[in-house]
Amino acid sequence: MTSTSTPTATASSPTFSPPPGAGSPKKVFGVLALAVFVSNLDVFIVNIAVPSIHRSFARSSVADLSWVLNAYAIVFAALLVPAGKLGDVIGRRRVFTAGLVAFGAGSALCAASPSLGFLIAARLLQGVGAAAVTPTSLGLMLPSIPPDKRAAAIGGWAALGAAGAASGPPLGGLLSELSWHWIFIVNVPVAVIALVGAYRVLPEIRDPAKPPLPDLIGTAMLVGSVSLATLGLVQGPAWRWDVRVVGCLVAAGALAVAFVIRSARHRAPVLELAILRVPAFALASVSAALFFAAFSAMLLGNVLFLTGVWHYSVLHAGLALTPGPVAAAAVAPFAGKLAHRIGPGWVGAAGAALFGVGSISWVVLIGLDPTYWSRFFPAMLVGGAGVGLALPAFTIAATATLPPARLATGIGAQTMFRQIGATLGVAAFVAILGTPTADTVIGSYNDTRWFMIGAAAGAAVALALIRPATSRRSS
Repeated sequence: MTSTSTPTATASSPTFSPPPGAGSPKKVFGVLALAVFVSNLDVFIVNIAVPSIHRSFARSSVADLSWVLNAYAIVFAALLVPAGKLGDVIGRRRVFTAGLVAFGAGSALCAASPSLGFLIAARLLQGVGAAAVTPTSLGLMLPSIPPDKRAAAIGGWAALGAAGAASGPPLGGLLSELSWHWIFIVNVPVAVIALVGAYRVLPEIRDPAKPPLPDLIGTAMLVGSVSLATLGLVQGPAWRWDVRVVGCLVAAGALAVAFVIRSARHRAPVLELAILRVPAFALASVSAALFFAAFSAMLLGNVLFLTGVWHYSVLHAGLALTPGPVAAAAVAPFAGKLAHRIGPGWVGAAGAALFGVGSISWVVLIGLDPTYWSRFFPAMLVGGAGVGLALPAFTIAATATLPPARLATGIGAQTMFRQIGATLGVAAFVAILGTPTADTVIGSYNDTRWFMIGAAAGAAVALALIRPATSRRSS
C-alpha cells in the first residue's frame, strides 16, 4: 500500500509545500474523487444489472452470473496492496493513470461483451484498474493537501464509498432499463476525463526510500486461494457437494497457508502480518470480512428477490433498494463522531446488530405477496442505518492503534479483507440459495438471510471485543 510520507507541519507553516507539479488541493481532490467514485459505484451498480444480464445470457445460472461480481472483487482484493506498493516504486501517478486506462478499457469491453465468459474476463480487467486507482489515489492526495485539511480530505475520500452505494441502485436501475450495457458505457467518458485531469493537476510521487517490488507470487497465491474457495461454493449444488468441491476447498486452504508463510518471509508482502498482531486491527479486519459477507449477500439477494419473486422491473427494484444506502449515507457521519467519543467497537457492534435485525425482519415479515412499504421498506431503513454505523467503525478501529506510517498499509489491508469477505459472501449466497422451486423459494431466500444474520452477529461480537485506543503508537 502507498506510504503517506507526508510532512507534519501545519498548513500555516512555511515548511509545507505541495509536491512539484501538483495543482490546487481542490483540483487534486476533484480528479481523485472522480476516479474513486466511479470505481466504487461499479461495485453497486452491477448488482442491480444482474437480472438484465441474465436475460441476455439466458442459459447462464445464478452461479455463472455470480462470477460477474466475484471476478472483479477477487482481483481487486488481491492487487490492492501490491498496486499501492508498485506506485511507491515506479510512481503513483503512473500507476493511477494506468489503472484508469485499464478500468476504462475494461468497461468498454464489458459493454461490448458477446458472451458471459467475455464479460467476466472484461470484469477482471476492470478489477485490475480499480485496484490500481484506489490506493494510489490516497497516496497522491495526502502530500498535495495542507496537513490541517487532511483529516477532512480523508473523510471525503472515505465518503465516496457511501455516495457510490447510494447512487448505485437508482442509477443502475435507470441505465439497465435502457440496456445493461450502459452501466459500463458511462464509465468510459468518466475515466477519460479523470485521465486528462490526472496529467494536468496530479504530481508524480515516489517513495524516496526505494522500497522493493511487491510480491507477485504471493498475489497469485491469494487469487488462487479465494478463487478456488469461491468455485467450490458456487458449484457446490451443481456438483452435489462431491469430491470436486472438497478438492477446491482443500486446495484453497493449502494456498492460503502458503500465502501466509510467504507473507512472513517476503520483503514486500501482500499482507504485512505484523499489523495483525495489533488486536484492534485484527478484530476489525475479521469483523469487516464477516460484515461484508453478509452485506454482499444482501445486495445480490434483494435484487434477485425483488425481480424474480415479486416481479419488479430492474428500475423498480433499483428504486426500491435506494432507501437502504441513503440511510447508511445519512447515518455514517454521526457514526464517525460517536465512534471517537465512545469507541468504534461499540458503535460498529451496534451497527452490525441493527443490520442483523433488518435481516430478521425479512425472514419474519416477507412472503410471496409484495408488501414493500409496510414491511420491506422499514427493514431496509433499519439495515441501512446499521451499515451506516458499521462502516466508519471498521476503519477507525483498524487504524486507531497503528502508527502514522502504517495507516495507508492498514487501510489497504482492511479493504482487502472486505473484498474477500464480499466475494465469499456472494459465493455462500449462491450455494445456499441453490435452484429454488415455486414451493421452496421463500424458504431458500430465508436460508440465505439466516446466513446474513449469522455473519453479522459474528461481526458484532468481534467489534464488541475491541477496546478504545488511548493513544496511537509512535512510528
